[in-house]
Amino acid sequence: MTTGPLPAHLAAYRDRSILITGGLGFIGSNLAHALLPARPRRILLIDCLVPDCGGNPFNLEGIRDQVAVERVDLGDREAVAPLLSGVDWIFNLAGHVSHIDSMRNPLLDLKLNASDHVAFLEACRQVAPKARIVFTSTRQVYGRPEYLPLDEKHPTRPVDVNGVSKLAAEHFHRVYHQAHGLKSVILRLTNTYGPRQLVRHARQGFIGWFVRQALDGEEIKLYGDGKQLRDLAYVEDVVEGLLRAGACDAAYGQTLNLGGGPATSLREIAELVVQAAGAGKIGFMPWPEEKRAIDIGSAQTSYAQATALFDWQPRTELAVGLEAMIEYYRRHRSAYWGTPSATSDSRPIGAVPPQ
Repeated sequence: MTTGPLPAHLAAYRDRSILITGGLGFIGSNLAHALLPARPRRILLIDCLVPDCGGNPFNLEGIRDQVAVERVDLGDREAVAPLLSGVDWIFNLAGHVSHIDSMRNPLLDLKLNASDHVAFLEACRQVAPKARIVFTSTRQVYGRPEYLPLDEKHPTRPVDVNGVSKLAAEHFHRVYHQAHGLKSVILRLTNTYGPRQLVRHARQGFIGWFVRQALDGEEIKLYGDGKQLRDLAYVEDVVEGLLRAGACDAAYGQTLNLGGGPATSLREIAELVVQAAGAGKIGFMPWPEEKRAIDIGSAQTSYAQATALFDWQPRTELAVGLEAMIEYYRRHRSAYWGTPSATSDSRPIGAVPPQ
């Protein structure tokens, strides 16, 4: 628990009503934990717990009696509208993040990542027009990099359905900001990792799957030579970025990157995971065509504008963050996965990024 004066990015939320969509998920639940020292008037989490997505009630362990939870579909305006009354801040984190699943079921991805958000914004416009909205998008909207690091001026040419639908949601938030006066800021996240991340299957990002495979003493299989670069951001740093953006008047109306630390090869990341876990090994395999078609190559994201606007940068070293993440799953393994035979998707992951 924070003692002494609260930092400004937390003090802004004291005695305020906060709503977090996707609140039982990875980033949403970590945000709820981080907000408690500010003593908001209310923290309301809404989540529809889509199967095989990141929602997990255990993510609220230790704070269950300090937050309110509603299981509701973001696109159900009649159910959502009453929950918006009196809300001061909305952290709109709900969405579908599987790039592979978006190609297999594009209509579901479009619903969860775009049309549901239009319905939600309409409810906000009618019930909570003065609420401030922080919307999380993804670095994936840029597509294959033309240059690195990726900055906000880079063209947006997504390579998969997930990137297209997330980009559409960005535009909807922008239109409602400009045309209807709904104050919103759009944050493009890079690969986020840490405690409470989904690790049940390999379709929503590589880092959680690497951690699970290592802890189970299995082989982490990389596609190709494993030399593709990624920047990773520890979830506590990302949450601080969300809070700083939400508390910064100048951020509203902007689209900003929250990048990660130094670019690191997938092979080096896997080696760090194996080292921290004290188990597992690394192997290589050829690229499956399904994944090669949507791979973007190396990626690194600039966060210079976020630093300039609200003094944010990722601070947690990758090795330190991975150790903390692995220790969390050592203690809570049973809440996130069972035996290997219970795996819902045991195929190897590799270079397909989660964000």
